[in-house]
Amino acid sequence: MDLDIYFEPAEFQFGDNPGQTAYNRLGDIINAYTHNDGFPILNDAQIALLGVKEDRMALENRGCGEAPDSVRQHLYSLYSHWNHLKIIDLGNIKQGHTVDDTYFAVKEVVSSLLKAGVLPIIIGGSQDITYANYLSYENIGRVINIATVDPLFDLGHDESELNSRSYLSRIILHQPNFLFNYTNIGYQTYFVNQDAIQLMKNLFFDFNRLGNVRLQPEEAEPMVRNADILSFDVSAVRYSDAPGNFYAGPNGFKGEEACRICRYAGLSDKLSSIGFYELNPKYDDRGQTAQLVAQMIWYFLDGFMNRQGDYPNKERINFIRFRVHLEEFDEEMIFLKSKNTGRWWIEVPIKIKANERYGLQHLIPCSYNDYQTALRQELPDRWWKMQQKLM
Repeated sequence: MDLDIYFEPAEFQFGDNPGQTAYNRLGDIINAYTHNDGFPILNDAQIALLGVKEDRMALENRGCGEAPDSVRQHLYSLYSHWNHLKIIDLGNIKQGHTVDDTYFAVKEVVSSLLKAGVLPIIIGGSQDITYANYLSYENIGRVINIATVDPLFDLGHDESELNSRSYLSRIILHQPNFLFNYTNIGYQTYFVNQDAIQLMKNLFFDFNRLGNVRLQPEEAEPMVRNADILSFDVSAVRYSDAPGNFYAGPNGFKGEEACRICRYAGLSDKLSSIGFYELNPKYDDRGQTAQLVAQMIWYFLDGFMNRQGDYPNKERINFIRFRVHLEEFDEEMIFLKSKNTGRWWIEVPIKIKANERYGLQHLIPCSYNDYQTALRQELPDRWWKMQQKLM
């Protein structure tokens, strides 16, 4: 497929900053589609940047469609610390005649990149573009997981509407359905009604309060490691660190916490696409939010270049196996710990024949805290939710 039909060149200023040497910055190694340079080819590329200047469904946050080039201006000035990073910038997807036209373009582009083994980094635009990103996985032949960093669940109030605050409902209701699990990281309880929380519980989805994630930030790592798609709403970051959003508020993640989550995403061997949404330059004092998103992408790249490929294979020779028997439940739990990275997984047996497509057991990322929970003769929440899903 000729992807260039969907794109227009990126337009931004990339020059020398005072006090910086113009050597080995990301702008020096990214093969970008600009007015001066032609459309890049995918050959040997590991990562592709693409902007989506779509904000017609951005509730109260119109203007976020201008974010992609604003982020590029800061991203290109950051230094590359990796010798073999092969990254291209495809430019900005042309805004379609209708929003559905834009969704179709995003779906086709991301699907083509996934088939080529290239990881897309989407710079939006409004967060409803996550729905188009989800559709790009429709023909891969397996179910997938989505994680969002978001103060809300974005379920909306009307099942028929699709916008930046209702796209998750459209994903859940889409047929054929290939969403296995959804994880929210950092929701703020006072923004979420009880019905939405009950729906998350009924679907055995994972949702994690901002305070809990900030208290134990390392627990966000297995949440992200289990995802195929990560969608990051910048309104999840507090106003003092990221003012560039209509909904920016006094509470949220700190900038360094957002960067840490993005590095976790980069380290995940499973994660195959990521998107950053809802940055609105017209609210962005001194470009602070654009700088933060650029640094978040930098941390994602750093994680990506340090991937260890430690997902447990059949032999599992590089793993330590721990068995814990829970007497009250008559269950034996098997935990695996990577000798290379120290990361943990837990086996969830599949007991129903109809679910054989998941294999003999399903491995889910977990943490040392889950192992300690089992040692206390308690069921880890991750294990229980997965067991319910597979029944």
